[in-house]
Amino acid sequence: MYKKRQFFPRQVVEAGGNRWDWALLPIVLAVFVLLAYGGQQMARPYQLGQALPLSLDPANLPYYLLRTTLRMFIALGASVVFACVFAALTTKYRLAEKVLVPLLDILQSIPILGFLSITVTAFIALFPGNLLGVECAAIFAIFTSQAWNMAFSAYQGFRNVPAELSEAAQVFQLSGWQRFWRLELPFAMPGLLWNMMMSMSGGWFFVVASEAISVSNQNIKLPGIGSYIALAIEQSNLGAIGWAIFAMLIAVLMYDQLFFRPLLAWADKFRFEETGGDTAQNSWLLTWLRRTDRTQEFVAWCGRLLSRSIALFRLGHDGTSIRARRDHPSLVPQRVWDAVIVAVVFYALWSLGHFISTEVGWGEVGHVLLLGCYTMLRVIGLLVLAALIWVPVGVWIGMNPRWASRTQAVAQFLAAFPANLVFPVAVIVIMRYQLNPDIWLSPLMILGTQWYLLFNVIAGASTIPTELRHAAQNFGLTGWLKWRRYLLPAIFPSFVTGAITASGGSWNASIVAEYVSWGATTVKAHGLGSYIAEMTATGDFPRIALGIGVMCIFVMGFNHFVWRRLYLMAESRLHF
Repeated sequence: MYKKRQFFPRQVVEAGGNRWDWALLPIVLAVFVLLAYGGQQMARPYQLGQALPLSLDPANLPYYLLRTTLRMFIALGASVVFACVFAALTTKYRLAEKVLVPLLDILQSIPILGFLSITVTAFIALFPGNLLGVECAAIFAIFTSQAWNMAFSAYQGFRNVPAELSEAAQVFQLSGWQRFWRLELPFAMPGLLWNMMMSMSGGWFFVVASEAISVSNQNIKLPGIGSYIALAIEQSNLGAIGWAIFAMLIAVLMYDQLFFRPLLAWADKFRFEETGGDTAQNSWLLTWLRRTDRTQEFVAWCGRLLSRSIALFRLGHDGTSIRARRDHPSLVPQRVWDAVIVAVVFYALWSLGHFISTEVGWGEVGHVLLLGCYTMLRVIGLLVLAALIWVPVGVWIGMNPRWASRTQAVAQFLAAFPANLVFPVAVIVIMRYQLNPDIWLSPLMILGTQWYLLFNVIAGASTIPTELRHAAQNFGLTGWLKWRRYLLPAIFPSFVTGAITASGGSWNASIVAEYVSWGATTVKAHGLGSYIAEMTATGDFPRIALGIGVMCIFVMGFNHFVWRRLYLMAESRLHF
C-alpha cells in the first residue's frame, strides 16, 4: 500500500496566519514578481532584424538566468503533460501504442537542431511583431530535449504497475479516469520526478542552440545564459564562460531546493510498500509549507480549482474519456489499423527508394550504413562502460537517502554542465599528442547522456520497498547473489528506461561529438554523426536527409529488437 502522509501538528490559527506563513511569504512574493517580470519581457514588441541588446557584463547574468530558467520550466511543464498523455494513450489503447511508440523512437533520433530549423519560421509567423514567436521556438527546442525521456519513464511506470494494485483497482471498479489519477500516475510519479530533474539538467546542453537562432539570414540572440555563452565563445572570453558556469550552478542549487527537493519529499507518499522506512527525503521548504495555515488553505483552494477545471474535460465518471485497457479487445479495428500501417509503410518505402535512386545512389546508402555500424559500436561500448560505472553508484545513492540529498544538486549540476565546452579541449589534446580520433572522440558522445542512466537507476533504487530490503538482509544475500536476485531485478525497469534515452541521446550527440572544431582546426571520426555534420556544413540536403533517415532506422531497430524485448522481460519477470 502507499505510505500515509505524515502531517505536522496544526498551529494555532491566527487572523493573519502563523509565523510559518510569514516566513514563506517573501519566497512566494519573489516567485510571483519574477514570473510576472519575466513573462512581460518575453512578450515585448519585436521585428525580425531588430538587434536585441546582449552584453558580457556579469551584472546582467541574474536577468539572463531568469529568462533561461523561465523558458526551461515552461518546456518542462509541457513535457510533463506530453509524457502523461503519451503514457495514458499507449498503455490503454493498443492501436495507439503501435503508432506512438515507434513515432517516439523516430522523434528521439531526429537531431534537436533539426526541429529548431523547421519550427522557428512558423512560430515567428504565428506571433508577428512580437518577441513571443522567437521565445516559443526556443521553448520548443528545449521541449524536444526534455520530453522523450520523460515519456519513456511514464510509459514504463504505467506498464509496470504491480498486479495486486491492478486487481484492487478492478475490485473497487475504478473507471479509466480514476485508475489514471489514483493508481497509474502516483505509481509512476517517483521515476517521473527523477527524469524531470534529468530533463531539466539536460536542457542546459541545448540552451546555446535554442537561444542563438539563425533564420532568414538573421542571427537572433535571445537574452539568456545560452546566448551569453555563445557570445563569450565568439569573443574567446574564458572569464565570461566561467561566470556563466557559476550562474548555472546557482540556478541548479535554487531550483533543486525550491522545486525538485520538495517534490521528491512529497512524492515519497507514493512509494509502494507496506511498512514505513528510512528512505524518505527531507525538504525544509515542504516542512515550512506543512506547518503553515493560510498558505495551505491557498494551496488547497488551487487544488480544488484545478480539479474542477479538469472535470470540465471529462465525459463523466464512467471512464469513457480514458478507458481501462481490455485484455481481449476486438480484432476487427486492430486488423484495419494494421492494414493502414502496412499501406503507409509500403508508400514510405516506395518514396524512399525513389529518393535514393534519383538523389544519392545506392552506393552512398551502403557507405552510410557502414558508418552507422561504426557509430553503433561506439554507442554500445559506451553504454556498457557507463552502466558498469553508474549502476552501482546509482543504487548506492538511491538506497541511502541522506547521501541522495547531499549529492542530488551535484548530480544535477554535472548533468547540466554543457558538454560542448569540453570539445575544444579534446581537439587540442588530440592534435598535440597525435591521438586516434576514432577512439578519443568517442567518450564525448556519452558525456551528456550518461546521466540518464544514473538518474533512472537512482529512481529505481529509491522506490525499492522497505520490506524487500529487510527480506534481503534476513536471507543474508551478499555479493553477486545479492545483485542477481535482488538489486538488478528491482532496478531493471528503470535501467531499461535510462538505457533507451541514453542510447538515443548518444546517437544524437554523435553529430557534434564525431565532428569537432576549434578555430581553424577540425577533427572528425568515422561515423554517421560526422557524416551528417559534414554534409550539414557543405549544405548537401539530400545526404543530410539520408544520414538522418539511416540514424532513425538504427535507433528504431535497436529499440525494437533490444530495448522492447527487455521491457517485456521487465514486465513479466524482473520487477516487484
